[in-house]
Amino acid sequence: MTTLTSSRLLAPVGTAGKLFAFGLDVFRGLFRRPFQLREFLQQAWFIASVTIVPTALVAIPFGAVIALQVGGLIKQFGAQSFTGSAAVLAVVREAGPIATSLLIAGAGGSAIAADLGARKIREELDAMMVLGIDPIQRLVVPRVLATMLVAVFLNGLVSVVGVAGGYVFNVVLQDGTPGAYIASFTALAQLPDLWQGMAKAVVFGLIAAVVAAYKGMNAAGGPKGVGDAVNESVVITFMLLFVVNFVMSAMYFQLVPPKTG
Repeated sequence: MTTLTSSRLLAPVGTAGKLFAFGLDVFRGLFRRPFQLREFLQQAWFIASVTIVPTALVAIPFGAVIALQVGGLIKQFGAQSFTGSAAVLAVVREAGPIATSLLIAGAGGSAIAADLGARKIREELDAMMVLGIDPIQRLVVPRVLATMLVAVFLNGLVSVVGVAGGYVFNVVLQDGTPGAYIASFTALAQLPDLWQGMAKAVVFGLIAAVVAAYKGMNAAGGPKGVGDAVNESVVITFMLLFVVNFVMSAMYFQLVPPKTG
């Protein structure tokens, strides 16, 4: 009984170790040739096609809620001139990368896990290894790079749509001044804030793709196992993304001093 309990407690540690080892294998696969350019372009187009519309639709309420909350709070302090800058900071630093990560993990990651899981239960991956083809270099690396690329563009889309939505709601619902909203963009925000958001998007895309590929390539138990792998990949990715987001934000605030108005 004690041995069984200990094995259950150590199971998450073993899974984390295997996931980390899988990530190292993916990193080594980046430098192997030939590079699967066609697979990369196909996966980038597929991931963009399944995420771009939901991302744009999610970005609008993100920007609206941030504008309403920040605008109401700043109005209590009599600093309405900083509404635009505060909204830009919130969208670019946090809302943009978080919305991107949720859509990448929920739509793109689940598609990757389902595709590789189906290949696994059909024994296509085993057949590739018998033929001397590395499935990680052939299938996983293009999907990881495609997810990272699409995540950067989606983060830019969320930032633009979120800021525009915040502008509309601030001007229409909170009687804000259009000129003051736009002019205050650079009052508190700075260029490193944009680079931080892009860096988060790249890391989130990497994590989502690696976790989805790992769970898909280790699916077992038929179609039900594929479904379980998809669900597990999404849940694990969400947990990792929020932890990594906190760590990256904490490191950023330690390295880059805030801009004073």
